Amino acid sequence: SLLMKRKLFLYNFKNLRWAKGRRETYLCYVVKRRDSATSCSMDFGYLRNKMGCHVEVLFLRYISAWDLDPGRCYRITWFTSWSPCYDCARHVADFLRAYPNLTLRIFTARLYFCEDRKAEPEGLRRLHRAGAQIAIMTFKDYFYCWNTFVENREKTFEAWEGLHENSVHLSRKLRRILLPLYEVDDLRDAFKTLGL
Repeated sequence: SLLMKRKLFLYNFKNLRWAKGRRETYLCYVVKRRDSATSCSMDFGYLRNKMGCHVEVLFLRYISAWDLDPGRCYRITWFTSWSPCYDCARHVADFLRAYPNLTLRIFTARLYFCEDRKAEPEGLRRLHRAGAQIAIMTFKDYFYCWNTFVENREKTFEAWEGLHENSVHLSRKLRRILLPLYEVDDLRDAFKTLGL
C-alpha cells in the first residue's frame, strides 16, 4: 500500500522528547515540478530504513534514477520521523549541490543525536548551508501527513498531549543549532549585558 497504517505513523512520528525504542526512520515525501507560477505533483509516498541503509540515502538513489531534466525546477518535501544523521546530512548536501535545480524542505518530528553529539548538529548546519530548509513538524504538518500519507479511514487527526509543547521545544533547539555561531556569541554577550 502507498499509505502508512495509522498505528505505524502515530508510533514513529510522535514528537516525544525521549523516543525510546524508535530505531527506524520513516520518510514521507512529495516531489513536485515547478513550471513558472504553477507546480505539478509528480510523486508521493513513504520509505523506511532497509537492510542497514538509511532512508535518506534510499530516497537519493530513488530520485537519481529519475533522470531529472536539468532545465526544470523541482521541489521535494520530506516529513521524517528523525532528523538526518551526520553521514546522511553530508550525502544530501552533496546531492543538493550537484542538482542546483532542486530544492528540499525537511520537516522532522524529532532531532537525532548519536553518541558524538557534535556531529549531528554540524551535519544539519551543512545541510542548511547547502540550501535545504529544515524545520520541526507542527500540528499543521502532522495534519497534512495524516491526510496525505496515512490510511486514516476518514478519521480526523487528533493531536496527542504535548504535541505543541514538544514542537516548540524542538524548534528552539533546532534554531540554536542552525544559528551561525557568531550570532550565538552575540546573544551570549547580550544576555551578559542584561544580567541574564
